[in-house]
Formats: sequence, structure tokens, C-alpha cells
Amino acid sequence: MAVTYKKLWKLLIDRDMKKKDLCEKAHVSPASLTKMKNNGSVTTDVLARICEALECDISDIMEIEEENR
Repeated sequence: MAVTYKKLWKLLIDRDMKKKDLCEKAHVSPASLTKMKNNGSVTTDVLARICEALECDISDIMEIEEENR
């Protein structure tokens, strides 16, 4: 299984926000967003700050996809 943050990127587009805006509002580093862009691992603290800043639930920004074998 793999984590994907496609929902986060769509949410940012829908809210007309840039990644830089999210970094400032959620107090997360650009490096964390780069990891997320590559569907990498980030801490639950980062995810919680993003959810709090966007006033959304974790399921609104990420999902788990089954990997093709």
C-alpha cells in the first residue's frame, strides 16, 4: 500500500492556495511538502498542522492506494 496526497493538491487548487501559502499558514517546512509531493513519509505532527490550518480532516488530504504488484 502507498500513501498519496493527491487530495491535498486538489484542495489547494480548489482554495486557490499555493504551497508557499500552506507552509506559512500551517508552519511546515517546504521540505515536508516536497516529501509529500513525492508521496513520501511525513510526521503525524505535520499532517495535523496541515489539517488544522485548512480546517479539514486527515481523509481530506491523503489516502492509501493499493500498489500494483
